[in-house]
Amino acid sequence: MYIGGGTPTVLSADQLDALLDHYEDTYGSYGEECTVEAGRPDTITKEKLQVLRKHGVDRISINPQTMSDETLQRIGRLHTAAQIREAFELARSLDFRSINMDLIAGLPGEGIDDMARTLEQIQALGPDNLTVHTLAIKRSSRLKDQLDRYPLPSREDVEKMIDMGFSAAKAMGLWPYYMYRQKYQNGNLENVGYAANGMECVYNIDMMEETTSILAHGANAMTKRVFYGQNRVERIPNPKDVPTYGAKLDLLDRQKRALFSACQTVV
Repeated sequence: MYIGGGTPTVLSADQLDALLDHYEDTYGSYGEECTVEAGRPDTITKEKLQVLRKHGVDRISINPQTMSDETLQRIGRLHTAAQIREAFELARSLDFRSINMDLIAGLPGEGIDDMARTLEQIQALGPDNLTVHTLAIKRSSRLKDQLDRYPLPSREDVEKMIDMGFSAAKAMGLWPYYMYRQKYQNGNLENVGYAANGMECVYNIDMMEETTSILAHGANAMTKRVFYGQNRVERIPNPKDVPTYGAKLDLLDRQKRALFSACQTVV
């Protein structure tokens, strides 16, 4: 099971508890692994993490993007570098098996020295997974409005930042295990996930390779069924707009039941 993207920890501890209770009642188990994107450190509390551990969640993401308070404020993040460290140390104290951290190379106004300072602090924390993203700016993003005041670093500098991410990951005993690109990505560069031996996220691998069927719930989630031996995948997208998604639940339920009517393992 994988809960995210977005930031599921915006839910209260009671709401997370109810959500995971419902999942367990419905499906019985999480299967091979269970990951929750804790995401923004300003949404993480000890009570919420204790709820996740109570339900057997053993993988989380705590995503700083950068360890520069100035840059975090510039891109509209509500957390600080200090909160990132506090959230990480709290998660470590509760014995999560694997903690991922996401960084973004090429943020507006940042240079190579900023990336070096961020990586130095990340190395001091020692996550089990590290994902180094290249900045992708969507057309409606708040970041797009910041570009006149804070220009993006050059492609050459972003490439150096990505190389620095590789070196930092290697120094922590983490090795690349998946890569992907996305729309609007600066310089047509890539996102790379690194992991310690045995800490790879199976869900990430399956998503990139499209080797596993996904039964997805929630607005903007994508259900897909892989038809093995037929070299094809069929998808059912959930509407992004929450009221529209709610209004179409019955239809989506019928479509997904039909898609998975034949016997098949679903993750």
